[in-house]
Amino acid sequence: MKLAALISGGKDSSFAIYKAIQEGHIVTDMVTIKPANEDSYMFHCANIHLTELISESCGIPLTSQISSGEKEKELEDLKIALCPLKVEGVAVGAIESEYQASRVKRICDDLGLVMYAPLWHKDPEELLFEMIGCLDIIMVKVAAGGMDESWLGRHFDMKLISDLKELNRKYRVHLAGEGGEYETLVLNAPFYSKRIKLIETRKMWMLDHGVLEVIEAELE
Repeated sequence: MKLAALISGGKDSSFAIYKAIQEGHIVTDMVTIKPANEDSYMFHCANIHLTELISESCGIPLTSQISSGEKEKELEDLKIALCPLKVEGVAVGAIESEYQASRVKRICDDLGLVMYAPLWHKDPEELLFEMIGCLDIIMVKVAAGGMDESWLGRHFDMKLISDLKELNRKYRVHLAGEGGEYETLVLNAPFYSKRIKLIETRKMWMLDHGVLEVIEAELE
C-alpha cells in the first residue's frame, strides 16, 4: 500500500514509518503540519522544522502545511495537505489518543484513504523497548510532574525507561508521553540515509515545562 506518513520528527511517527516499511508498505510522502499554537490538540511543534532534514535523509518528499493550531479547525489543514497526494493510506503514530486517531480516521474516510496505525493500543513499555532497539531518540520537551530541565536532551535508553516508569508510579506520567507529558526527536533510524547531527541547541525552562530548541543541525 502506498502511504503518506504524518511526521513530527518524534519517536511515534518515526516508528510508524519503520513499521510500515517492515510490513512491505511504500511510504511515498511525508506530511508535516506546523501549528501556530504550541498547545495544538493534534500536532507536535517542538523542532518541527527538522522534518525537512528528515525528509532529505530519507529521500521521501515532504508536504508542509501551516495550521492555526485551533481545535477542530486544524483538521481542515491536514485535509488540505493530504488531498493532492497520490496515496492509498495515511500512516499515523497514535498509541492511545482517541482524539487524534478518531479525527485522522474521519479525514481518511472523507478522502477514501485507509488509516494505518501500527502502534495503536500496543503496550507503551514494550513499544519503548522496541524503539530504543532501532531508533536514536532524545527528549526535546517536558511538561509533567517530576520532570525538570535535566531531562532535556536525554537519550532514550534502559535507564530513561526505568525513570519514566518511576514517574508513572508517582505522578501517572504516561510512559509514551501520550498525555503531552513529553516530546521527542529521532536523530537516526533504519530508513535514514544519514543521521541528524545537532550543532547548536538551547534549553529553555518556563516554570514547570521546558524545551530543547535545536538552532542548527545538519546531516552527517
